[in-house]
Amino acid sequence: MTKADETKELQLKFDSNGLIAAIAQDYQTKEILMLAWMNIEAFNKTLETGEAHYWSRSRQELWHKGATSGSIQHVKEIRIDCDQDALVMLIDQKNSGACHTGRRSCFYRTIQEDGSLTFTNA
Repeated sequence: MTKADETKELQLKFDSNGLIAAIAQDYQTKEILMLAWMNIEAFNKTLETGEAHYWSRSRQELWHKGATSGSIQHVKEIRIDCDQDALVMLIDQKNSGACHTGRRSCFYRTIQEDGSLTFTNA
């Protein structure tokens, strides 16, 4: 497929549960902060407010990131992959961080060759 063949229309492809993967990435440092899921309501609410909204699979409800913790994610840009089934949101992370553990990033562990985990400085 050439660039001329690619559509310019948004055609989000949700999985069988009505969800799409959404990666939150710091817009300045490009650090990956978290991965969460969006349904169409969360996606539309994110566009409407400029703040990240997700679908909580465990609670089965819409989730405004930072509504209780104050760790709001201001969305600077949303990118979509070539298949339109995954999103990357470039965000300005406010307060403590993106992870529910209080860390800046949810990706704070490294898997070693023997399968054990080590902690990074994140």
